[in-house]
Amino acid sequence: MGQETVVQYLLALVPTFLVLAFFFLGPFNWSRHHSWTRTVTCAFVAATVLRYMVWRLTETVLPYPNDGLNFYWVWILFVVEILACLEVVLFLILMSRYVDRSAEADRLAGVFFARDTRELPTVDVFIPTYNEPLDVLERTIIGARALDYPADKLNVYVLDDQRRDWLKAYCEEKNAIHVTRGDNSHAKAGNMNNGLKVSSGEFIAVFDADFVPYRHFLRRTLPFFSDDSIGIVQTPQHFFNTDPVQSNLGLENIWPDEQRLFFDEIAPSRDSWDVSFCCGSCSVSRRAAIDAIGGFPTESITEDLLTTLSMLNKGYKTRYLNERLSMGLAAENLTGYFVQRERWCQGGIQTLYLYNGPLRGPGLTLFQRIMFLPISWLVQYLVRLTILLVPIVYLWLGLLPLHFTSIADYVSHQVPVLAAYFLLMLWITPTRYLPVISSAVGTFAAFRMLPTVISSLVRPFGKPFRVTPKGSGNEANLFDRYSFAWIAGLITVTVLGLLVNIVPETSHTQGQFSPVAAFWSGINIIVLLIASLICFEKPRRLFHAFKLDEAATVDDVPGQVVSLALDKAVVAVPTMARFQSKSVMLKLPGFAPFQAELRHVTQRRRSISRGGDKQAYYLHLYFELDGSARDSMIVKLYTGQYSQDIRDIDKVAVSLNLLLRSFGRTRTL
Repeated sequence: MGQETVVQYLLALVPTFLVLAFFFLGPFNWSRHHSWTRTVTCAFVAATVLRYMVWRLTETVLPYPNDGLNFYWVWILFVVEILACLEVVLFLILMSRYVDRSAEADRLAGVFFARDTRELPTVDVFIPTYNEPLDVLERTIIGARALDYPADKLNVYVLDDQRRDWLKAYCEEKNAIHVTRGDNSHAKAGNMNNGLKVSSGEFIAVFDADFVPYRHFLRRTLPFFSDDSIGIVQTPQHFFNTDPVQSNLGLENIWPDEQRLFFDEIAPSRDSWDVSFCCGSCSVSRRAAIDAIGGFPTESITEDLLTTLSMLNKGYKTRYLNERLSMGLAAENLTGYFVQRERWCQGGIQTLYLYNGPLRGPGLTLFQRIMFLPISWLVQYLVRLTILLVPIVYLWLGLLPLHFTSIADYVSHQVPVLAAYFLLMLWITPTRYLPVISSAVGTFAAFRMLPTVISSLVRPFGKPFRVTPKGSGNEANLFDRYSFAWIAGLITVTVLGLLVNIVPETSHTQGQFSPVAAFWSGINIIVLLIASLICFEKPRRLFHAFKLDEAATVDDVPGQVVSLALDKAVVAVPTMARFQSKSVMLKLPGFAPFQAELRHVTQRRRSISRGGDKQAYYLHLYFELDGSARDSMIVKLYTGQYSQDIRDIDKVAVSLNLLLRSFGRTRTL
């Protein structure tokens, strides 16, 4: 390599160095929650994207000669890239603002709850249910009954669309109102509209059957309705179990659930632009606003999004309070995962065809119309598949994706865009994003979601509402053969394409793009290999344990509870000398002593606040609680005392667990 070539490549890296310098001297030293820092950073990234797109058009697309198939391939890829660029630009505009309404909630609550309790508004809690078993429903019902709000102002309605006698009896026992109807027309929206007929509260809180409200939920959300223009207050959805992506990758406790990016980062930004929307569960609505739109809309299978749009048509707003105020059950396996996402995708696309949607709905600003278009659903999976296909098409057919000038030119224009976007995401979402893992998750979903996008565009209506399977009635899908077949096929075709082009006699490639294609193929293979791990499901527990560190007594031996679930406790004790029987008495603060079965014991060192590490025995105790004791345990575990936050991403732990998972093993953390 000559001196001139070295200088050429160094000059090509200058834009990337400028991107790195900007982020390390600027955003990484700034608060990511200040609007001016976000605006400056997003504008810088947008300028980088614009520079790249101008280069793509003027230097790599327009100069390409009309030589038949390759000419059309270049233009098809450029159109896909324009769509991807559009999605990125809208994302940058959205994320250039951020709002935290916690201080506002404090101020409003001080005034709202200063009044006499007799003047507080009445609230109805709707729990729509179809086929969820008791082990799911009991948590939600008990949690709703435990809300910190005057009992005479609060009613809990269990809207049962399967008309189950055992659920009616349970509701009567727990002082909840069991509601049924003659048919299941319009699914969840129809069920809640039936609930409107039998209730009269001024506000309606909605919790899906698998979500448990924290006790102070209403005290944090209701004060926002002091503003008569607020129709809905939405809160984030957090989960007490791991979703199938976390579990199947072996990243429990070190990688956040997939929905954290939306609920923790995107939703607050949407709120700052007045384009926040209802997500169904964990929300409160003003009955007058619901009445103004004629009840919960039934035209779409995502009634929550359409409720927001319908209220915007009437001048009502949605507010988003980014505080953990509930916990729910994430999709427990891949079947539930895709039932959920396909419903969201189809519902979003359906709004394009509706009179009250973003295209035709009255009363929406141009910005609101744009921000409610389902662009992410329409674009992201097409882009994912295109990224996988570009090197394959080149390796097998020799079709260039662009008029290729030189590697230096490529490095000078595309690498800064990738660096700017990845660094932006790492800054905005420091505990929510790693490029390779996030790409693998998106790629895995693309094989099932892209057909849903296409079918929803062609035939948006007619597919029935499907409830996400949860709890003991949910049968695990042990292996996703469909997605794995696509992944294995693409890996095979990519690897064979690389091998074929090693031999000059069989090579289809030529010119300087070949090294780029080889590098691109290598990245794709890594992403696909990680995606393939998601196809293999791991066993799940029916009840989910919470980590804690509280005093407990086992047969008069003092210890510390380190893990607690509805059916199990792990208690660390300093000695095993006094346990002669498998049947022991467990005493927890706030509970009468109850019997537990000691099934096994593990021994390891435990960190003590004073005196360093000491040897401890971990007693694995199993028990069955019923009646008021079980209700109290549900309230203790699920209504706000504990959380499952992942504070930071340990990149070394992520890499190690992925490696172990690829050999069928996992590391306990």
